[in-house]
Amino acid sequence: MGMHRRVFFLLSLGSLAAAASSAHAASPVLGNVTPRGFQRGTEAVFILNGARLSDAKEVLFYYPGLTFTKLEVVNDNQAKATVKIAADCRLGEHALRLRTSSGISELRTFFIGPYQEIESKKPNNEFAQAQKIPLNVTVHGVIDNEAVDYFAVELKKGQRLSVEIEGMRLANTLFDPYIAILDSKRFELATSDDSPLLGQDGCVSILAPTDGTYVIQVRESAYGGNGACQYRLHVGTHPRPLAVVPSGGKMGEEVEVRFLGDPAGEIRKKIKLPTTFDPKFALFAEDAGGICPSGIPFRLSEYGNVLEVEPNDTVAQATKGELPCAFNGVIDKPGDVDYFRFTAKAGQVYDVHCYARRLGSALDSVMVLSYITNNQNGGDIIANDDAIGPDSYFRFAVPKDGEYCIRVYDHLGKGGPNYFYRIEFTPVKPNVTTTMPQFVQYSQERQHIAVPKGNRFATLIVGNRADFGGELIIGADKLPAGVKIDAEPMNAGLNVVPVVFEAAPDAAIAGVLCDITARHVDPKLNIPSRFLLDVPLVYGPPGQSLYCRHFASLCPVAVTEESPFKITVVEPKVPLVQNGSMQIKVVADRKAGFKAPINVYPLFNPPGVGSASAVTIPEGQNEVLFPLNANGGASVKKWKTALLAMADAGKGPVWTSSQLFTLEIAPPMVAFNIERGAVEQGKSTQLFCKITAATPFPGQAKVKLLNLPVKVTTTDLEFNKDTKEIAFAITTEAQAPAGIHRNLFCQVIITMNGEPILHNVGASELRIDVPLPPKPNQPPPPPQPPKVAQQPQQPAPPAMKRLTRLEQLRLEQEEREKTMKAGNVPSTAPPPK
Repeated sequence: MGMHRRVFFLLSLGSLAAAASSAHAASPVLGNVTPRGFQRGTEAVFILNGARLSDAKEVLFYYPGLTFTKLEVVNDNQAKATVKIAADCRLGEHALRLRTSSGISELRTFFIGPYQEIESKKPNNEFAQAQKIPLNVTVHGVIDNEAVDYFAVELKKGQRLSVEIEGMRLANTLFDPYIAILDSKRFELATSDDSPLLGQDGCVSILAPTDGTYVIQVRESAYGGNGACQYRLHVGTHPRPLAVVPSGGKMGEEVEVRFLGDPAGEIRKKIKLPTTFDPKFALFAEDAGGICPSGIPFRLSEYGNVLEVEPNDTVAQATKGELPCAFNGVIDKPGDVDYFRFTAKAGQVYDVHCYARRLGSALDSVMVLSYITNNQNGGDIIANDDAIGPDSYFRFAVPKDGEYCIRVYDHLGKGGPNYFYRIEFTPVKPNVTTTMPQFVQYSQERQHIAVPKGNRFATLIVGNRADFGGELIIGADKLPAGVKIDAEPMNAGLNVVPVVFEAAPDAAIAGVLCDITARHVDPKLNIPSRFLLDVPLVYGPPGQSLYCRHFASLCPVAVTEESPFKITVVEPKVPLVQNGSMQIKVVADRKAGFKAPINVYPLFNPPGVGSASAVTIPEGQNEVLFPLNANGGASVKKWKTALLAMADAGKGPVWTSSQLFTLEIAPPMVAFNIERGAVEQGKSTQLFCKITAATPFPGQAKVKLLNLPVKVTTTDLEFNKDTKEIAFAITTEAQAPAGIHRNLFCQVIITMNGEPILHNVGASELRIDVPLPPKPNQPPPPPQPPKVAQQPQQPAPPAMKRLTRLEQLRLEQEEREKTMKAGNVPSTAPPPK
C-alpha cells in the first residue's frame, strides 16, 4: 500500500510518548530502544531512551531467551542495559518494560534476528554507488525524505537470495517501506511493498538466473521518509516461504508441515508442538541456506487436523472429516473452491472459524455450509464473508442428524500458494479474557500497576465472558511480596470492575509480569481465563487507523518508592438516590513539605451514575468535595468504587488511589406529584404538591421549588414523613414573563445519620397570563371603606369545598369567554386540558 508522505499526519506512540506523558503518565517514560534489533547468541547493550530514568532498576522481558545482567544510568533521559541473548532465543518481535524506583514504563518492542548486524553507509543513494555487503547479514539504516538506499551482493547461478525488511514493525513512526531486487542492468526481478504475512513490511526471494552482482533497493513507498524511518534489512540465503500447511495442529503432537511459496520449492518439516497454548507461536522455515528471520503464525488447538485431498472441488469430491476438527488447505489457483464433508447430530453447536488473514494468508475467505442430499448440495444453511477482519466466522447449531459440507473460496476469486486457510469446528465452550482498557486514546497511560509503598493504585479490569454468565472473582498470580488485591465480584451484567492494589509500608521495591485472572463465583465452574493486553504502537491516516500493535499476555505490577501523598474517601453514611446527587469528601494525607495541588479523578461510576471529570485539592489544602449524581434508572445496589489521584511530585506525575469504598444507590425516599399552576402577571397563587413517603425518615425534610422564571418567587417549606400535601405560595411581579414555563421540580433534602440525602422529585409547569383589559364603559370600582381595627377573631364559617385545579381553570376560561364576547378581546391563555 503506497502512502504519500505529503498527506501524512504522523502519530507514532514511540516518538510521542514523552510529550503525551508530560501531562498525565506515571514515571518513567520510555520512548524507544536502540538499536532496534540484535543478533541472537550474543551479549548486547540495549540503549533505553526516554525521560525520568535516573532511578532505573530493572528491565522486564516478556518472552524467554533474554537475561538482563547489568543496568547503567547514563542520565535522566538514558540508561544502558547489558543483556545476554540465548542462541535459541525466539526470532522476531520481543517486548520489554523498564522498571524504576518510581514506576513502570510503557511497553516497547525490539527484534531478535539470526544475522550479524551492520550499518548502512553513505553514499549509497545511487544505483552505481550501491553499498557492497556480504550475504547473511542484517543492515540497519534510515530513509530520509526522497532517499533510496542501494546494497550490492554477489550470487552464483541458482543461489537463493531472500530479502525481508522490518520497517513499520519497528513501531518508530508511520513508515511504509518498499524493497526490490534488481539485476546488474537495473531490471527488477522481484518487488514487495505490503504483504499479507508482514503487513506494511515486505519480503522477496529469488533464485539467481546467472552469476553476477545483484542490487537491493530500499525506499519509502511514496518516496517520503524522515529521521524516524529506521529499518532492519535481512539479506541472506535463507528460505522465505509465504505459507505453511497445515497452519495449526493439536497441542503436544508431532505434525508434518509443508512450507509453500519459496522459490526453491516446497519444504517439509516435522514439528513437535508445545503442550500449552501460546498465542504467539510461529513456525520458522529452515534449510541448509539458513533460517528465515520471521515466522508464520501457527494455531495451537485441542483438536486434530484434516488435510484437503485434491480434487475436492465438488460435494461428491469433498474431503471427509470427523468433528470436532480443523480442515486445512490452500486455494491454490484462481477460481478454486474447496469442499469438506462431515456428519453431525441434531443439537450439537459449533463455532466455525476460518483462520486465514489472521495467520498471514492472502485469502479473503467466504465460507458456506450446506446440507448433503444424494451426494449433492441439498441447500445452503449459513454463509459468511467478513466477520473478523477479512476472515469468516459463524456459529452452527446442527438442525438435524445428517451429513453436511462446507465450502471455502476467495471473495474475489483469486488464488495461489499463499492463499492457505484453516477452518476450525470447535464445540462451544465458556472462556473469559481479562484486560485493561485504553484510558487515554493513542496512549499506554496507566496500562500497568505501580503501587507506592504503604499506598494504593487502582485500575479497571475488563472481563470479556464468552458463552457463560454470572459474577467473576478477579485475582492475580505471583504478585510482588507485600502487595494485595481488593475487588468485589464483577457484576453479572457488566464486563468491568474497579480493582485496588495495595502495598504494605515495608514492601520491597520490586516488579513482576503476572497474570490477571477471572474465575466464576461458583467454584464448580472451572472456566479458562487468560490476560491479553492490546498495546497500540503506531497510528496514522485514514481515520487514525492502527498500523502497529502488540498483544501482551502478562500484566506489569510493581512496588514503587513512597508517594508524597495519600488520599482517602470518607465513606458516605447515606445512599445516593435515583434522580439525586451527593458530594463525598476526599481527604489527602500529605508528607511534610509537600504542598502541590492534587487532582482527583473518577475510576468507575456505577450504571446510571455521573460525576465530575476531575476536582482538585488546592495547593497546601487537604480536603475536597467530589460531586456525584444518579439518573432515574441508576442501578439500585451497594457498589464498590474508588477515586484516582495524581500530583506532580517534583520528578514527575505520581498516581495513587483511594480505598475501595461503598456507594449505595437507592430508590427515592419520597415522591412528589406537583399540580400545574396558572397565574396572572402581578398576582399570586398556590402550587399544590401531593407527597408520598416511600421510606419513613426522622425529623423535618426541607424542600425548594426550583426552575421558577424570573420575577416569580416562593418560599422554602418543610415537611415530615406524615405530611400528605404542601402548597407553595407563588408571587409574580407585573413584569414576569408570560407563557408556559416547564421543568419546574422540587429539591428535597432529608438528613439522616448527620448527612443530607438530596432528591430531585416531581415535575410541573406554571402558566403566566397577561391580565385582561377592563371591559368597555366599565364604571370605576367603588371606593374602598377605610381600614378599621382588627376585630377579635370570630368562629370560621363552615368550610367550603375547595375547587380542583381543573374546575378552577374551567371557571376562569368561562369568565374569559364572556369577557371576549362582551368586549371582543382576544384570549392569551390556552384552553384548559
